[in-house]
Amino acid sequence: MELLQLQYFLAVARLEHVTEAARSLHVTQSSLSKTIQRLEEDLGAPLFDRTGRKLRLNEFGSTFLRRAERALFELEQGKQELRDLSSPEHRTLELAVTTASTLPQILREFRTKRPHVPIHVQMLSMQEMVTLLHRGEVDFCLSSPPLHADDIECQIVYTDPILVAVPKGHRLAGRSSVSLNEIRDESFVGVKKGYGIRNFVDAVCQSVGFVPKYVYEGDEPARLSALVEADIGLAFIPSTARNAWEPIHYLQVEDHGLVREIALLWHKSRYISGAALEFREVVADYFEALTHSQRAI
Repeated sequence: MELLQLQYFLAVARLEHVTEAARSLHVTQSSLSKTIQRLEEDLGAPLFDRTGRKLRLNEFGSTFLRRAERALFELEQGKQELRDLSSPEHRTLELAVTTASTLPQILREFRTKRPHVPIHVQMLSMQEMVTLLHRGEVDFCLSSPPLHADDIECQIVYTDPILVAVPKGHRLAGRSSVSLNEIRDESFVGVKKGYGIRNFVDAVCQSVGFVPKYVYEGDEPARLSALVEADIGLAFIPSTARNAWEPIHYLQVEDHGLVREIALLWHKSRYISGAALEFREVVADYFEALTHSQRAI
């Protein structure tokens, strides 16, 4: 059995399509098909059920996939560890976030400590983030809600109230708080389903008997404030994303405490570089200071 066979098998297993897998690997379809066929011959069992160029993992393939992923995961961790030992300032810090409101300040602080460490950040839905976490393809995730799994470490770093944002001329703009029942007939702007805050807010609203009516659903949380200002709809916005300079008004929710937990997540078996450890310290220090400042208000 060859390493290349395992790499090709993983690509086909994840995409379940020969053409797409060959494109992602930059090889010909015939070369990919022959490699998978040789692997199946070595193992003595078919790994896929085939329909044209589409393939679906069968029972043998699903069983073998878990082992193959674990083997390639460990090899990748070994490569990263050696790379970090030989050139620690050149290994990219891989981050994924479902909540980005605090990220600029955190990255700014990290840059002052490690100015030469490359950083790559992805804004993802919860399911996308979970996939990368389980594969060990990111150093850390900043997520809301938290994720609890056997192979994932989950550190709650902050408890963040969710506020209701209304335009300045709105009937509620003179208030400091509001109940969910008072806004059940309003129109809302928000992120798409699949993002942690959207799923959480919808669930809480449904628990009091209504489903928010969204007139805008997007994947850029930072755009919501501008839409509220334009009187397109109200928005549920975390306190950490509030901007005091924006010409909109924020209300606390009186009942059913709309509070989200922000967590730092990482794979238990992923190699953590010195730079990644320092990033984790920066995150913990940032949210500890934020907690103290909130208590002082």
